[in-house]
Amino acid sequence: MIKKILIANRGEIAVRIIRACRELGIASVAVYSEADKEALHTQLADEAICIGPSSSRDSYLNIPSILEATALSGAEAIHPGFGFLSENSKFAKMCNECNIIFIGPSYNTMDLMGDKANARKTMKENGIPIVDGYEGYIKDENHAFSLAKEIGFPIMIKAALGGGGKGIRIVEKEEDFINSYIMAKSEAMACFNNDIVYLERYVKNPHHIEFQVIADKHGNYVHLFERDCSVQRKNQKVLEEAPSFILDEGTRKKMGEIALKICKVVDYVNAGTIEFLVDDNKNFYFMEMNTRIQVEHPITEMITGIDLIKEQIKIASGYELGFKQEDLEIRGHAIECRINAEDPKKNFMPSPGKIKQLNMPGGYGVRLDSAVYQGYTIPPFYDSMIAKLIVHGKNREEAIMKMKRALGEFVIDGIENNIDFQFEILNDPDFNAGKYNTGFLNKLVNNK
Repeated sequence: MIKKILIANRGEIAVRIIRACRELGIASVAVYSEADKEALHTQLADEAICIGPSSSRDSYLNIPSILEATALSGAEAIHPGFGFLSENSKFAKMCNECNIIFIGPSYNTMDLMGDKANARKTMKENGIPIVDGYEGYIKDENHAFSLAKEIGFPIMIKAALGGGGKGIRIVEKEEDFINSYIMAKSEAMACFNNDIVYLERYVKNPHHIEFQVIADKHGNYVHLFERDCSVQRKNQKVLEEAPSFILDEGTRKKMGEIALKICKVVDYVNAGTIEFLVDDNKNFYFMEMNTRIQVEHPITEMITGIDLIKEQIKIASGYELGFKQEDLEIRGHAIECRINAEDPKKNFMPSPGKIKQLNMPGGYGVRLDSAVYQGYTIPPFYDSMIAKLIVHGKNREEAIMKMKRALGEFVIDGIENNIDFQFEILNDPDFNAGKYNTGFLNKLVNNK
């Protein structure tokens, strides 16, 4: 087993990984920016090292500083969490060259699946269902426009190295295409330092369903069922649940088999997620693969009883998976609400600041993954998510009621937050009936 791990991240995911390390008897090293000097992850870890100024570019994205901190601490491995450097193949390769274990897939696999245009091409070549589109070389906006007309409108322009809803434009009309194409490339360059985009037919208001997969170095591949992530705002997830309300057992089995086939095609090792679009007729299409742990991994843990972070560490240490596909079953229903420091009344504007009063929910079947505490000042430099509230019930109805109860206990004074907005989602008749897709949240916001 690995003896010491540096966590190249911050916030609740850093805390989550530190806790898993402690339960496995592994020493943990936190890294932090100057803005995060008083952050919870720096207090919980066995060691903490400052890696730079407040800007993420100068700290959490600063590869030389992180590698230097790893060497100074004597850590054998790095866990990247999600976001920041978690899907950076260059970083994974540098870890390998420095004899540091990167807790995730190989940099070759990350290269293949991180380039979403290339991933589409690979899936097409291996008979995996994908949405019509074009992932080849695009000369300029006029070439792109002619391709878009061949594919048909509405169409999506997507950053090849994108993620987190960035570098995406949905174009309904031909006359809007050129401007949208230029804007998508500009945003892709700003966010990912790469302006390559690809085109994909826009499936209007599909269900966004992803399968959690995990594989060891000994050729064992397992999926841990699905999560429904269709409650989204501007392509960013707000609430997730597992299992999906719309999948029957036959479709679930087929999608799971395809997810594992994809893992084998790309020789995947460690935890990852296969994301699909599913239409109203239960036709499903590969969208992308996330080569890291996901924000919403706790709901999978709740319905399977598998600690995904511990499994990641064990796999990186060379252990075989301790379970097979036939050992797994869906137990009950889980929901996750992302709690953000933002003001829904002001177009979800970020709301950093000091938490003056905090009451965290608890009770049977309630889990809170967070890094905030009373008196903590949320810095303005990073993502606005400050907590994930997760509940587990014997069925979907019980999980919804439990989430409402838990949200009602959650008090955060001093900053604006989206707790009341999450209540609106949970009280919506369409959500309660399971009649929602990726267009649901826009409709809810626009009807207010």
